[in-house]
Amino acid sequence: MRHLILAAALLAMPAAAAPADPITARVARILRATPLIDGHNDWAEALSEREGEGRWTIDLTQGLERKPVPYNNDIDRLHAGMVGGTFWSVYVSPALPPLEQIKDTLQQIDLVKQIAARYPDSFALARTAADVRRIHKAGRIASLIGVEGGGQIDESLSVLRAYHELGAGYLTLTHSRTISWADSATDTPAHDGLTPFGEAVVHELNRLGMLVDLSHVSEATMRDALRVSKAPVIFSHSSARALDDHPRNVSDDVLRMVAANGGVVMVNYALAYVSDDYRRWSADRRAEQTRLNAPPFGGLYIGQPDKAAAALAEWDKAHPAPKVTLSTVADHIDHVAKVAGVDHVGIGSDFDGVENALPEGLDSVATYPALIGELLRRGWTDADAAKLAGGNILRVMAAAEAVAASMKGELPGTATVGAPPPAPDTQARSRNATAATQ
Repeated sequence: MRHLILAAALLAMPAAAAPADPITARVARILRATPLIDGHNDWAEALSEREGEGRWTIDLTQGLERKPVPYNNDIDRLHAGMVGGTFWSVYVSPALPPLEQIKDTLQQIDLVKQIAARYPDSFALARTAADVRRIHKAGRIASLIGVEGGGQIDESLSVLRAYHELGAGYLTLTHSRTISWADSATDTPAHDGLTPFGEAVVHELNRLGMLVDLSHVSEATMRDALRVSKAPVIFSHSSARALDDHPRNVSDDVLRMVAANGGVVMVNYALAYVSDDYRRWSADRRAEQTRLNAPPFGGLYIGQPDKAAAALAEWDKAHPAPKVTLSTVADHIDHVAKVAGVDHVGIGSDFDGVENALPEGLDSVATYPALIGELLRRGWTDADAAKLAGGNILRVMAAAEAVAASMKGELPGTATVGAPPPAPDTQARSRNATAATQ
């Protein structure tokens, strides 16, 4: 009887709590001490594109993954992912006329500010490394702004300065198109890198304390910017070209230049930028789409969209997309850390900018801890994981601020496209004259 009573008592006792996962505990400890900062998140642009005027009032707290076109972001998932700060990308199509690009850029900057104003318990605007640390310590998410395309300044340093005054923290020198002063990675080159005006843009970014972002630019543009910049540069959302030979990615040679410059490469999640197999499969699929139905010149099923769709579905069955996972992204982070050093790698997800074509395990902003955990399992130390999460980009921001302070005596740039750069001695006289009046 005593045995039966004891057995019944044991069954009635609450089950012992399962031992905590030590990796999960380490990740939480790291991200409480160091803000996790994503170099590139397209949520603002996605809201503008999908919600129209509703973007100003839509509830952003939760449930956006259940929209007809799911979002990778909402406030609950940002907190679940222990996000400390994000560069919200301000992107507009480079195909738009210049004045429309400027108007849309201003509206998206305004949207970022309005989101922070609507949800002050979750967000606060940030401009400096100290701002980010202060906001993170208060339990909020630091909202930074990146302008994603040199075409958005319309060949005007005055427009660039206006963006800076409104809070922009970086400028991506090009997007998908070569512009009048810089070559893109995904368009026909026209300048072998940067023109003299392009170099003046880099110089003005340094003077303002804005980061020079080299994602999307050609390798020649990367090299020119690294040569010219006085401050560390960033790649806000690029991966390792040695693992995926996409021209948007960063070669080992340039990775070593980034290390010498003190910059940081923030690894992207987009499938075509992290999996060479997926990149090739995607190109084959686009070619098949063209073969089946390619107006206006014709295709196998021109004018017969139902047949073309059915044929493409059959092709998809015979050619399944290669699997891409969280581990694939971790491989790129490992590679950048191996070649450039652990001081020169970060995270630049491209969330809400890649039409949900994301690796398994990295489908939303809630998944950053899982990526950090994977690296810890691979042998990363807590200190190195903290550098990846946010320490490296904070160091770069602080360095850019110091360079701007050292250039405080310089007059604002006045270069224009097509004009020859001023002679070095003229630049020196201008700086000296300005300094003498301080």
